[in-house]
Amino acid sequence: MCYHVINRGNARHEVVHKEGDYEAFVKLMSDADARLPMRVIAYCLMPNHFHLLLETGQIPLSKVMLRLLTGYAVSHNLRHRRKGHLFQNRYKSILCQEDTYLLELVRYIHLNPLRAKLVADTDALVKKSQRSKKK
Repeated sequence: MCYHVINRGNARHEVVHKEGDYEAFVKLMSDADARLPMRVIAYCLMPNHFHLLLETGQIPLSKVMLRLLTGYAVSHNLRHRRKGHLFQNRYKSILCQEDTYLLELVRYIHLNPLRAKLVADTDALVKKSQRSKKK
């Protein structure tokens, strides 16, 4: 099953501050992708929230998210010498069953930084994406 998963920082605060935070989140996602029967189809990490498009196998989405969000929150709090909740609430998930919705969702997720004006145009978005893949 495919799910669009969304979560926001506690009180809308940032959950990724530096390049190391992005790398830590992506590493946790790729570790989960390798160890669990699930697949990351698309993702977007924004400073104060994220969007994931995940395909789960036999394991429930809740177990995937528990591993990912707890692992990230613990490592984030250690890196930034902070305590307490990192995320505002439980994640929100939407089941994606139709191919047409799935295609539109991938577009929505990938264009999120452009709509938020974090990048100037699609060329800058592509360059930023390519830089993050090289790391």
